[in-house]
Amino acid sequence: MRDLTVLVNAGPWLPVPPRGYGGIENVIATLVPELRARGVRVLLAGVASSRLSAEEHVTVFDDGMFGHIQSPYNRTMGIPHAHLQGVLRRLGRGGVDLVHDHMEVTGLATLNAAGGAVPPVLHTLHWDLRKHPHFYGSFQGNGRVFVNGVSESQLRRAPRALRAHSVGHVHLATPLAVDADRRPAPAKGEHVVLLGRITEVKGVHVAARVCRRLGIPLILAGPVNGIETEEELGAALDDPAHPRHDAPDVRYYAEQVRPHVDGDLVRWIGTVEGEERDTLLATARAALFPILWAEPGGTAVVEALSCGAPVVGFARGCLPELVHHGRTGLLCEDEEEFTELLRRVDEIDPAECRKEAALRFTPGTMAERYIELYDRVLSRAARA
Repeated sequence: MRDLTVLVNAGPWLPVPPRGYGGIENVIATLVPELRARGVRVLLAGVASSRLSAEEHVTVFDDGMFGHIQSPYNRTMGIPHAHLQGVLRRLGRGGVDLVHDHMEVTGLATLNAAGGAVPPVLHTLHWDLRKHPHFYGSFQGNGRVFVNGVSESQLRRAPRALRAHSVGHVHLATPLAVDADRRPAPAKGEHVVLLGRITEVKGVHVAARVCRRLGIPLILAGPVNGIETEEELGAALDDPAHPRHDAPDVRYYAEQVRPHVDGDLVRWIGTVEGEERDTLLATARAALFPILWAEPGGTAVVEALSCGAPVVGFARGCLPELVHHGRTGLLCEDEEEFTELLRRVDEIDPAECRKEAALRFTPGTMAERYIELYDRVLSRAARA
């Protein structure tokens, strides 16, 4: 048992756990119960609609503000700062040993600027670090603020100044990995699946194009700029005055994905969660990840393996760390090779995928690793 009080800052964008898609918020929802089971007291800073149990909740907004996240910066910049004002007010009352922050850039910058007025900080890097070269390239944590990656490959690509503040990396986890190798396995269907946010870097158009060419049924499951149903998406596409009509992900879907979606061979079903998501993955012949960027964390990858869905994807970012090529999936370099590997997907034994997940990607494994990093941060901060 660990005598420690940690404020976990989830940010203002989605509730914890999220309703459907929400990569970072799902990570937090997976981590916090395991920390509390090990004696860590957790204060959760998020939105009031969060349903995750904690010793205390710190909130500014009633519900998630994700619908504004792709709006122009001058319309959204006040949202994260308003949330962080609430976080700083709570930290000013004391009783917190460490802050575990998950807010992109704004959380790290604000907590770092607060200096000794806040406890030591561990900031988890969930995203592509190339997005903010000016900030990360000159970062100075002054012996109180440290970072961790969600994969080794992510940290290798980090600017030197940021990497100097790293205390290591922690692979993501999923509750689906618990006893994954002991659950009954349902019969496989004919479909493959791409589960996650519909955005260009996920290579959704690549998967749709290749599956149509090969005649393989593909199910796309995930939101388009927070839109989760066909009706709402249709309304956004058809109405130029709709607030999300020109959002980048909506335009991407309309121009590059929708031409391949015929409602039969290639289908978009919106957001799925819970048992529906698990069944979709468990009955899939494969989960597809033709990613066009260096994926830092790969939540959907570990979920797929936990459900016995072999991974077929591009060997970029964290995928080579999570997928054992030839045993739990097939990795390649380009679309031509991806096409060939899809024809071989049945060579992978789903039982091997579930076994690997149960060994490496359980919430308890992630929590133990984070407690190690908390101790490392507190020790380094004390020496500083």
